[in-house]
Amino acid sequence: MTKEVILANAILVLPRETRRGSVVMRDGMIADIAEGGTVPPGAADLDGDYLAPGMIELHTDNLERHIQPRPGVHWPHDAAILAHDTELAGNGITTVFDAMRVGSIPSDGTYGKYARQLATELWGLRGAGILRISHFLHLRAEVCSETLAEEMAEFGSEDRVGIVSLMDHTPGQRQFRDINKLREYHQCKRGLTEDQFVAHVKNLCALRKEFGEMHEAKAVSEAARYGAVLASHDDTTTDHVMTSANYGAHLAEFPTTVEAAQVCHTYNIAVIMGAPNLVRGESHSGNVAARDLAERELLDILSSDYVPAALIMGAIHLADIWDDLPRGIATVTHTPAKYSGLTDRGRIEIGLWADLMRFKLFGGQPMVRSTWVQGQRVS
Repeated sequence: MTKEVILANAILVLPRETRRGSVVMRDGMIADIAEGGTVPPGAADLDGDYLAPGMIELHTDNLERHIQPRPGVHWPHDAAILAHDTELAGNGITTVFDAMRVGSIPSDGTYGKYARQLATELWGLRGAGILRISHFLHLRAEVCSETLAEEMAEFGSEDRVGIVSLMDHTPGQRQFRDINKLREYHQCKRGLTEDQFVAHVKNLCALRKEFGEMHEAKAVSEAARYGAVLASHDDTTTDHVMTSANYGAHLAEFPTTVEAAQVCHTYNIAVIMGAPNLVRGESHSGNVAARDLAERELLDILSSDYVPAALIMGAIHLADIWDDLPRGIATVTHTPAKYSGLTDRGRIEIGLWADLMRFKLFGGQPMVRSTWVQGQRVS
């Protein structure tokens, strides 16, 4: 039996314009788009709210936050996954690439292995049909580790690995080229003493020297085996970007300088910045401000990073900066879909998935009111 839902009297956020109209969802797809503010019998009246594509999140640490809400607190994984899934749906996110770290340091207990088990539990819940939104994996390959190769070998094409990012957290470069920022992070968040911090830095540098090149090559080859998009992370210099381009990266997560972002565009690598950086007006680690890149036309995609509610907020911030709402919304819908290889969603267009979000603005701040995934209301 065909199931049809009509969302009427909305301001549709289309790829290049906004206009009042309605969307017909049928069997999980967008079946028709009409202009005007009429409300046919049986249609849902959206009362002039915005109707936009559901957002696509390429990098979020939110699931990790749910499984370890505080240092030393390990939450039951099923409960954490369901809470994470519900939170994203409530914020208008209809597709997520869940970031999971691969690469651990068991010799000193700094980082424990968790990704394979967590992914298995995630796919178990997906198989049971109880997740609200669409999930893929984003494996964050930590090259300063001992077990990266072994952990990546545990994943295959069946694991929906959509993105692999090269993470190099060697102290004194990239994200933590300011060593005091790294000290602040570990001493505040993880409670390391100064002696423990010094030992940790020494160990990371030694791991990078011993395994770095091998781990980078392994991550690149494993991304190809999965059929995943390759991303760089925290590129700072021209040489960093050129190395990423030579590896075949199509995404650059959080470049730390204007220089790196400019070179990324030279190589047709899309620049991702964190929405919290944009909303706060600065990076928490002291790197380049997302607004600076936006004003220089160097920002392509937003991620919520560690605050899911920031994604729609960031899109509206960009809309204000550029004076272009469709362009701002595209950074969290169409553009991430394009660069992650998803051709079936990300736009309000006949024949695409009916993944949609309804939102309105209160004093310039967005509030997501409803979310649909393949025509089913999930929030």
